[in-house]
Amino acid sequence: MNFCNKIVATKEVKETPMVEIDGVTFMHTTVNDVTVVATTKTNCNVTMLIEFLYQLIILCKAFIGSEFNENQIRKNFVLIYELLDEVMDYGLPQILEPDVLKLYITTGKVAKKLDNIEKLKQITIQATGAIPWRSEGIRYRKNEIFIDIIENLNVLVSNKGNILRTDVVGQVVMKTKLTGMPECKFGINDKLFMRAASGDPRGTVSRGIDIDDIKFHQCVRLGRFDRDRSITFVPPDGVFQLMTYRITENINLPFKIMPIVQEYGKSRIEYSVKIKSIFDSSNFASNIIVKIPVPKNTATCKVFSTGIGKAKYEPDQSALLWRIKKLNGDSDYVLIGEVTLTQTKSDKQWDRPPIGLEFQVPMFTASGLRVRYLKVHEKNNYKPTKWIRYITKGGEYEVRI
Repeated sequence: MNFCNKIVATKEVKETPMVEIDGVTFMHTTVNDVTVVATTKTNCNVTMLIEFLYQLIILCKAFIGSEFNENQIRKNFVLIYELLDEVMDYGLPQILEPDVLKLYITTGKVAKKLDNIEKLKQITIQATGAIPWRSEGIRYRKNEIFIDIIENLNVLVSNKGNILRTDVVGQVVMKTKLTGMPECKFGINDKLFMRAASGDPRGTVSRGIDIDDIKFHQCVRLGRFDRDRSITFVPPDGVFQLMTYRITENINLPFKIMPIVQEYGKSRIEYSVKIKSIFDSSNFASNIIVKIPVPKNTATCKVFSTGIGKAKYEPDQSALLWRIKKLNGDSDYVLIGEVTLTQTKSDKQWDRPPIGLEFQVPMFTASGLRVRYLKVHEKNNYKPTKWIRYITKGGEYEVRI
């Protein structure tokens, strides 16, 4: 009750993911105004518990089939209670794989009868075995692997054009349709791996990239990765996130924003914002939104020219939104506009928030990460079809004015 009064009621749940009250440590996360909490009185692994909460939310979404919110929790209370009984025993996390739990926690009007002894043995082995994320006996007519390299680019540029901060947060998402129990080996242009593979740990590999942080799905053999940086695994069936990573060096920016903002007293502001795509001309970007801030006391906003796309003043966002459906590489366009302001009693100057940028660039990675190979070995000796796609999206992409 103290936790609800001190944290939830005061809306501090997003500011303090861990708090101690009366000798009890509360670890929590909030999704759609629902706070999921874990408690302990001992010195436990906090990172593990917070990760458990995130995985529990993902598990509930997989069973509910929709958003995790208060209404769905009320509708599926019995199901969630049953899931909680399976995923945690005596304070220790247990099975959190949706595919495994769906074998013996069923939903719907008619429950499946598990009266086959061999089937029950197979479920038990999968739940308690060395590879709980994949069941045996999977068969496909056509064996395929789909790989998505998705990167979110975060950039902060000064009003003089200097890059103050930049990093890439990426993820490798796979969709596997493979028969049997395949052994996969995944290779990227990581400098440390390329050095280890060349047999010269002190050598220089100019084509590789430096990865700062990396996190794997539980199917990856961490012992092998620690020894020789090789990524080997038996993949789950279907869609899963193989790894996430963060890179802070040698990042290629896909766009350059050059703003000129001139204030004329307290009544008028002129804008000239140039966007230049600095990736290859054979490629293109889509769903581009340039968010140009304007003062809150804006009376009218006129756009004289854009060259491409459409621009519209959005009062609720205090911004002029320049939307471009498609922009080819190695091209540039300029938006020219004017804002008139209403008179205010306050003498406070406009603080000039940064320009924001949203976009998607296919077949481009800001970090330079590339898939070098994906090898699949299975006793049936089939050769799967492999598909790969690269996407770079705008994260917190800001340019000061």
